[in-house]
Amino acid sequence: MDWALQSRLMNLMEDTKLGKDLNDSSFNWEHYLGSDLTELILSYLPIRCIVRAAAVCKFWHSIITTASFASRVSAAKKPWFFLYGQNNIFFKNNQAFAFDPEADAWLRLPTVWPSSHEQSFIGCAGFFFATTSSRFSYTPILKGAWRETSPLRFSRCNPLVGVFNHGSGLPRFIVVGGVRFIGGLVDIEDRLAVEIYNPNSDSWELCPPLPADFRSGNSSQWLSSALFNGKFYVFGIYSCFVSSFDLNKHFWSEVQTLRPPGVLFSFLVACQDQLVLAGLCNGPRGPLFNLWRIDEESMEFSEIAIMPQDLLYCLFDSEGEDKFASLKCVGLGNLIYVFNEEHHRNYPACVCEISSDSGQCRWRRVPNLPAPAKKFHKVISFCSTVSLDDILRSQGEELGLEEAVQ
Repeated sequence: MDWALQSRLMNLMEDTKLGKDLNDSSFNWEHYLGSDLTELILSYLPIRCIVRAAAVCKFWHSIITTASFASRVSAAKKPWFFLYGQNNIFFKNNQAFAFDPEADAWLRLPTVWPSSHEQSFIGCAGFFFATTSSRFSYTPILKGAWRETSPLRFSRCNPLVGVFNHGSGLPRFIVVGGVRFIGGLVDIEDRLAVEIYNPNSDSWELCPPLPADFRSGNSSQWLSSALFNGKFYVFGIYSCFVSSFDLNKHFWSEVQTLRPPGVLFSFLVACQDQLVLAGLCNGPRGPLFNLWRIDEESMEFSEIAIMPQDLLYCLFDSEGEDKFASLKCVGLGNLIYVFNEEHHRNYPACVCEISSDSGQCRWRRVPNLPAPAKKFHKVISFCSTVSLDDILRSQGEELGLEEAVQ
């Protein structure tokens, strides 16, 4: 897109702050830019700017609120990076943020926690999930209306959760592993249950369990997951075991070990049309954070990129041997985020953007979280696409999209 056109539109939007009446009958937007050109320019703006633009004039509002425009914009925008901070003692200290990579800005979001200290939280593919030893509930990430499902056959805490489409109708959820409690104690004989939820019938289907190789660490604290080509991949962050569950045929693949030389720990990410392994490894001159492309058939790996060392070290402020242990990684689309989940430096993060055309990687630092970011006992992070239609229906002001943090 011609940057001059986008800049021109942004300047016109700023004019509303200076008291210029763009709703005046003498100012004809359709005549000034034309309907097609206006729609094109608006579609290239960051989502937060589109929400603001909907309030500028009736002409822009009529374009932005059409279902076709909202659908097209939502499909084209880059996924957002969500970070939810949980304080186990004071609910009032919980905080929620979203990073819009196209605006290069953090947004403050309202917290959506159910009122229970027992719960574990997971975010994935447009939904936020809460699990306890007896309940499972979910809500769209920008709406906050919780819905409790029928009981899981094997309730658990801290499972892996995936969201996938199955024909027409609402998306389905797959719940894998997690810690099961019996009488307040961890069930060491847990079957590593796998269940799929159908929201159309509010029912759970019991599936073949997670392979026994994952028994020593079967919760989301020890596992990462990726949904790719109709399969739900489970990967051991430290064990490097990997297996995939076929979402159509309902069976697990043979467990393999996916460990590039020198890897200390790693995360599996579905990125565009490929699987990517992102991990910390020992290099000849110190720790390195690498990205590898994974061949889906052979599970062989090839290096894509290495994070610049100055970026890696800007995520930490200590010299301890275990300083890298708090490193986490999530990704979606062509973006992979690496961040420190400890409070010491306000949860710093960086992002790698993989070019769709050349495959080249561009690393950059993510702006700091807005102050004051409080100290959390647990940080929940994930990437998700964002629906413009959901934001408009939920009203941008309530979601904090009117005031972006620069």
